[in-house]
Amino acid sequence: MSERHDYWYMAEGETVAQTETGGVETGEVFQTLSNQRRRFVVHALEQEQGALELRTLSTQVAAWENDKEPAAVNSQERRRVYNSLQQVHLPQMDDDGLVEYDKRSGTIEPTADIADLQLYLEVVRGNDIPWSTYYLLLGFFSMVFAGAATSGVAPFASLPVLVAALIPGVLLTISGLAHTYVSRKRQLGRDGPPPELSS
Repeated sequence: MSERHDYWYMAEGETVAQTETGGVETGEVFQTLSNQRRRFVVHALEQEQGALELRTLSTQVAAWENDKEPAAVNSQERRRVYNSLQQVHLPQMDDDGLVEYDKRSGTIEPTADIADLQLYLEVVRGNDIPWSTYYLLLGFFSMVFAGAATSGVAPFASLPVLVAALIPGVLLTISGLAHTYVSRKRQLGRDGPPPELSS
């Protein structure tokens, strides 16, 4: 199974390489999150809340990639992931300060900075509308709606004042609930398999 790469966009359209968070550059964060296998590593470490052995990590990542239980992963599937993590992904994540990778013992331990990656999942896939844009459009609609209702524009003028006042609030509440639901579904480290973030 070939490794998939998903391309992400920042919610506000900022340039990626300038700011820092928790000692990790934003560009490095997005480089980590743009790769499915590295997201799986983060997910496994967040679930474990501690160090993992490379063999155990490789088995779990291979299970998620092949939609299997860890016990059903064969040696070829595990070896493919093992080599990729050992040679490419873990050294890169260690250099970025997200994990402490001990090549001799084959153990991987998350750093404090890895928890900050969750903040950067407030991004969207290329075919979605960013939440920031959605809320901007919702605010614009609310202002137009309020203006039409108070100016006597048909058919909004026929709405009771209380109903006209409640509609924007109801829409905002529903939107907030939807935003919370989607964010939790995409949360790394939650129980179960990693969230599906590819387009």
